[in-house]
Amino acid sequence: MIETSRRVARLPTYAVAAIAERKRQLIAQGVDVIDLGAGDADISPPEIAVEALHRAAQQRDASRYAFQLGSVEFREAVARYMQRRFNVQVDPMTEVLPLIGSKDGLAHLPFAVLDPGDVCVVPEPGYPAYLGGAILAGADVEIVPLRPEADFLVELEEIPPERLARAKLVFLNYPNNPTAAIAPHAYLERTIAACRRHGIVLAFDNAYAELTFDGYRAPSILEFSGARDVALEFHSLSKSFGMTGWRLGWAVGNQRLIEGLSKVKSYVDTGPFLAVQQAGAAVIDRSEELLEPVREGFRVRRDSLVTALHEVGISCAPPPATMYLWVPVPEGITSGELASALLEREGLVILAGSVFGGGGEGFVRLSFIVEPERLREAAVRMSRVLDGFTATGRRA
Repeated sequence: MIETSRRVARLPTYAVAAIAERKRQLIAQGVDVIDLGAGDADISPPEIAVEALHRAAQQRDASRYAFQLGSVEFREAVARYMQRRFNVQVDPMTEVLPLIGSKDGLAHLPFAVLDPGDVCVVPEPGYPAYLGGAILAGADVEIVPLRPEADFLVELEEIPPERLARAKLVFLNYPNNPTAAIAPHAYLERTIAACRRHGIVLAFDNAYAELTFDGYRAPSILEFSGARDVALEFHSLSKSFGMTGWRLGWAVGNQRLIEGLSKVKSYVDTGPFLAVQQAGAAVIDRSEELLEPVREGFRVRRDSLVTALHEVGISCAPPPATMYLWVPVPEGITSGELASALLEREGLVILAGSVFGGGGEGFVRLSFIVEPERLREAAVRMSRVLDGFTATGRRA
């Protein structure tokens, strides 16, 4: 009998893919589905990106292999952005790597820095690519639960010493998916110091750096002293610019880590489509003006959803960043039960906290990715389902 590898057997089911299929079935049955599940907002990519892609796609050379070198124009645009946005100077040729979306780099980094048996520190709840990459690389995974009482922070020095001594990689993500937590500067400084002290690579997922509100400014890990010795930061054009399907991002930071990740990727892909990289360069060079209306649009949606939930008796605080609300589940209900009931009874797609790992139980994630009127309707549907649990004695 043919079987897959033990590593593949260790992988949890990627829940978002299964939900997409059930959503398709419900729509085919005529159900009015509101999807607040995946972090894929209904905003259009910038016109400048579409125009640049159109021009580039007509160039003969754009259809050739990009390889890991990719577009020098894209690399240089990234370097200019890092300087403008974070006051961080990087060499575009040695400290930047184009990626087929940041997920590509995050999932492949473990192959560059971990040997079988090395410990990889993975936050839970967290982006599934962290766990998946670590498992496929043969690593021993140390799960660190993100708790509200600890402000959803990963404290390396609280890991058991024998495990910490074997740790070679830690994934951090602030602003955080799914909790929307942010990291204080003092926390980032002591985490960098801990990574340097213990020889741990710091993979800093900064995909939500530009989706911030109320005056909050998300930093780059590379702004902090000593970070370049241990850190690689990951950025994406997906969330901030409505370009999820374009699959374009970058890694930036430690030169040796860039070289290792590039070497791994040279065996599994030949880089993002060059025309997409040229479009990305055009967007990055005008990021400030392009992002202002995007941010304001998400702020309006955030406030609409928070207000609508409060009006139906569901309390949650407006997050300072990301496109997510991390909402506590009432006692007596699991996150999976609530998400399933919402989908089947009301056609409302949200994500159970448990799909981000066991540490996410007790919460559900709602993405404010549709227009305010649909968000208000979503809150009403959620209230009806919770009232149904109350009527059957399943809600405290």
